[in-house]
Amino acid sequence: MADEKMILSELNILNYRNIREASLAFAPKLNCLVGLNGQGKTNVLDAIYMLSFTKSAYTTQDSLNITHDQEMAMVQGTYRVESQKSKVESETMTVSCGLRRGVKKQFRRDRKDYKRLIDHIGLIPLVMVSPADHQLIEEGSDERRRFMDSVISQIDRQYIENLTRYSALLKQRNALLKQYEDTPDVPWDLFEVLEEQMIPLAQYIFSARERFISRFVPIFQELYDELSCGAEQVMLAYQSQLHTRDLRAAYQSTRQRDLILGWTSQGVHKDELQMSLGEYPLKRVASQGQQKTYLLAMKLAQALYISYSQRPSTNDQRPILLLDDIFDKLDSERVARIVRMVQRPEFGQIFITDTDRQHLTDILRPDPEARIFLVADGQITLLNHD
Repeated sequence: MADEKMILSELNILNYRNIREASLAFAPKLNCLVGLNGQGKTNVLDAIYMLSFTKSAYTTQDSLNITHDQEMAMVQGTYRVESQKSKVESETMTVSCGLRRGVKKQFRRDRKDYKRLIDHIGLIPLVMVSPADHQLIEEGSDERRRFMDSVISQIDRQYIENLTRYSALLKQRNALLKQYEDTPDVPWDLFEVLEEQMIPLAQYIFSARERFISRFVPIFQELYDELSCGAEQVMLAYQSQLHTRDLRAAYQSTRQRDLILGWTSQGVHKDELQMSLGEYPLKRVASQGQQKTYLLAMKLAQALYISYSQRPSTNDQRPILLLDDIFDKLDSERVARIVRMVQRPEFGQIFITDTDRQHLTDILRPDPEARIFLVADGQITLLNHD
């Protein structure tokens, strides 16, 4: 088990969405942001997310994160590593992201610009739980592959490198398919060159996903059992064409069909996660409460999986956990059970948003270091929860 966790000790925000200016100092374990909906609680979490993943959790367009009447925005976090074995702290690390309209964003670590944003992924492990997670059930397989990729990429540098290269080659192959759709003389040798580059990358991705699922599912099932008090059995299964097909032969045999379709029908970009309740698909038979419990167990299992995994490049750090509005429509007993669960040593620093201050005050009272912040119209104020 990991014995260190990354602590976000300070966060400075300027013109990020509706937060014009904020300087916040956080507790090492529990931090709560309370306030009515639409006041900016989620924007604080998104700023923290940005510092881990170099992008917003909610939009791919950076300019949308800048306050509407401003030209630039900045988010800066100061981190430290806190060890469970020693009281000695490592040197602090500063990560910042600068956004300016019409200009490429600037991402820095200790005042040094990154040449590639991909090199930052995994340095500050983080898991976010939010209402948007329901897309894992409702949307297509892209969302579920993205879930796997998000977890594996934080612990396997080669995985994200290979995934990026595979995606680029896949885009090239699809472009060729469209280019030669109505051409009698198709340069199949070009397809073969691309496919030979894609195959080893796909094999690596496939193997990494198989290893991930084999280790992840037992953690997920145990958490679901605890959250649901053993009410039912759940399953999560990895489905891939590579389980039964030789990718080289599959590429060759489907080239003509792919030419008609205009896209590549074979490969790890078609992988799927099958989510089941008992013997039936989760989407068809599960209630809203069961779906919410299933998703929460998945995301908490993601945090534990990262924490348990060997991460030599980041010293086995426990990920920061963001819990955004997850208590809606849950009874107080289940809320208390969730909070007790995430307060275990296996989890790292935690940020929670909610609309009910008293709700959180009662739960957090045993932790004298826990901090509660009031968020109102983009203004953030530290509250005393005694």
